[in-house]
Formats: sequence, C-alpha cells, structure tokens
Amino acid sequence: MSDEVLAEVGDGVAVITINRPQARNAINGAVARGIAAVLDEFEERADVSVYVLTGAGGTFCAGMDLKGFLKGDLPFLEGRGFGGIVEAPPRKPIVAAVEGYALAGGFELALACDIVVASEKAVFGLPEPKRGLVAAAGGVMRLPRRIPYHVAMEIALTGDHFPASRLSEVGLVNHVTPEGEALGRAVELARRIAGNAPLSLAATKRVIVESADWSAGEMFARQAEIIDPVFASKDAQEGAAAFAEKRAPVWKGE
Repeated sequence: MSDEVLAEVGDGVAVITINRPQARNAINGAVARGIAAVLDEFEERADVSVYVLTGAGGTFCAGMDLKGFLKGDLPFLEGRGFGGIVEAPPRKPIVAAVEGYALAGGFELALACDIVVASEKAVFGLPEPKRGLVAAAGGVMRLPRRIPYHVAMEIALTGDHFPASRLSEVGLVNHVTPEGEALGRAVELARRIAGNAPLSLAATKRVIVESADWSAGEMFARQAEIIDPVFASKDAQEGAAAFAEKRAPVWKGE
C-alpha cells in the first residue's frame, strides 16, 4: 500500500486509513488512487467481507487538498469520482469511523459509506458555499436521501459545522462514541457483519442500494435476479447445515 493510504486485514475486516494527518487527511490524487487500488484488491479477496474507512491522527478527512488542487493535483478518478470512491462505492459493506473533522469531501466520503460511527467530538459539514463551490461529490445528492429534507437544506446551505450528536438524532450517524473510540466501535461492528455470509452481505447491500429506483411492479423480479444465486449457493447449504448441527458456519463465498 502507499504511504498515503494504509490497510490491514483481520477477522474478515479491512481497515483502510487515510494517512495524511499533517494535512488533516485532505484528499489529493495519491489518496484517491490509493483508496481505489485498495478496493480493487480487497473486492476480490475472500478473506475480506467488510471495510472500515478512517483517518489517521484524530481526523477523518477535511475534504479536498485545496493546495494540491491549485497545482493541478486532482483527487478525482475516471468512473470513481472524488477520493476514488464516491461515484463507485464498493460492492462489500463499508463503515466510516469518524474522529474530528468530516468536512466537505470528507463528509461526502462518509456519505459514500453504508454505516457511520463517530466520536462525540466529530463534526460534519458541507462548507463549499462559503468558498463559492458546491458539494458535488455526492453531498447535495446523497444528504437529502439520508436525512429529512429541511435538515439537509440547513446543512447544505449554511455550510456550518454540525456535531455528531445532531446527525445521530436525524439518523445519519449510527453510533456516537467517546472521543478516540470511533475506530474500535466501527471495527467491532464490522466484525459482527463479517461473521455473516459474504454473498448474502453483498446481495443485501445491492438490493438496498438499487431498489430505491425500482417500481412496485418490478421490485420482486429485480430482487430475484440478485438474490436467487445466493439461495442456490454452497453457503446457503452450509448455513442450513450449521444451524441443524448447532455449530458455527464456515463460509466459502461460493
């Protein structure tokens, strides 16, 4: 892995760390490429079922590296968007572990995740309007799909900072922890998820994400296209056998 993005794997969980603490983990081209490379590898690895995305040095991510941007160092990848992830989130579940700032593109990285764990000192915001910009890396599109319209409007239009406690109240943050404990809680949660069948996890995430655009008349047929292979898998047989034999299942991802 690159110096800008670190990764370690254990118990089915890959912890991906943005490693630019001196710049509050602002995203530059190297970070975007690093995240994309890590996901390309881990999406194909059978020993990884869930990701945790976090930042080094007590900060999740302060957004785009504006100094780099002015020099032409762009943190966008073709087909993947900002940070190598916002336009093409991974197939496997991903949990954000947020300490400190999750601002601008940093907030948008969290919005590209499936679950958010944040410390009580974490703050979120989309300050782009204060800089003459727009939160175009998914912020203004994803936010009103995740929280009430009027709350999303306040966050997006004021550009102010909002504490994790407020975003927990409106359902965007799943768990609020004491300062310094977000990563530990996120990994604990990710390990519980990783104990489930990997094909089931990927299919469940896909149905939840894609079904938002399905009509009532097609929803079960579209779902069947995704989940039928899961029901026909070896892991489905293993799950039933393990239940009957009162033992822990051994998943193969097949």
